[in-house]
Amino acid sequence: MSSDHNHAHNHAAGANEKSLRIALALTASFLVVQVIAGLMTQSLALLSDAAHMFTDAAALAIALAAIQIAKRPADKRRTFGYHRFEILAAAFNAMLLFMVAIYIVIEAWQRIFSPVQIESTGMLVVAVLGLVVNLISMRLLSQGKDSSLNVKGAYLEVWADMLGSVGVIIGALVIRFTGWGWVDSVVAVLIGLWVLPRTWVLLKSSLNILLEGVPEDLDIDAVERTILAVPGVLSIHDLHVWSLTSGKPSLTVHAVVDPVIDAETEVVPAIRRALIAAHGIAHSTVQCERVPCQPLPWDAHFEGHGHVEDQRAESGGSGVAHSHADHGHDQNHDHDHNSSASQKRDH
Repeated sequence: MSSDHNHAHNHAAGANEKSLRIALALTASFLVVQVIAGLMTQSLALLSDAAHMFTDAAALAIALAAIQIAKRPADKRRTFGYHRFEILAAAFNAMLLFMVAIYIVIEAWQRIFSPVQIESTGMLVVAVLGLVVNLISMRLLSQGKDSSLNVKGAYLEVWADMLGSVGVIIGALVIRFTGWGWVDSVVAVLIGLWVLPRTWVLLKSSLNILLEGVPEDLDIDAVERTILAVPGVLSIHDLHVWSLTSGKPSLTVHAVVDPVIDAETEVVPAIRRALIAAHGIAHSTVQCERVPCQPLPWDAHFEGHGHVEDQRAESGGSGVAHSHADHGHDQNHDHDHNSSASQKRDH
């Protein structure tokens, strides 16, 4: 990788970090204003929108934290680095949002039977200011949303909150000219319902990564077909695909290889290239065998994909090969190891 490319990459990362910091400062400051105004005007819609703005602040903070933590290298205690912090923070954010949304729905239901006087003028002014803050934040984040998934996620959060601000403005205008105070509760519930589906998707995706499930954008059957299509691969078993964090999938697999083909110099590099090209899986560990190995006790109850046995496999030596390529680094690391009992890993 050239020094010019490195300089451009670092410059883009620095620009994204600066935009995130400014957007976070604006959003967090106005969040405090919105909560105070919601309590003073007794507008549940404003409080609901404040809860949504909290998701924006959390998303911005998570994006910033991910940039900072990703700079820390892996060590002997955390050989995968610190990327999973982003997932833990996202799961915490989602659970907190669920509690806030439940509170808003309960409060809205109670207000139907015990209406309160809504100060529509203050509600309108704060909602308009919130819309302005969202538009400024969107402008700041728009420059980096196509080059960073973190920035893109934060941009989408702010965009959704902008729609919430529009809803509060409409509700304030309706209350001001009609006196229908119940509209405030309706707007609050609608904003809560707008937040909940995205919150559930965020929580579901986070839990899937924490449970080391197959990444949602990968088809494990297609991955299996890709490996089996490599010349020399007779069958595969113990295929596992998971993700360390969003956008960083990993794979381990045992491949039964034709004995007339050299596994380390021909099969493994071919599998590695195919996985990167077809599925973007840059971190793969491949164990080559002449006959399928026996699963470990903890694997005995697992019925996964890729347990396809071919009677053409002949007995003989086995080899373990590990390939690791990371698009985000200057170098690709490929490690090929000779077989031994201590080197075999069953996943």
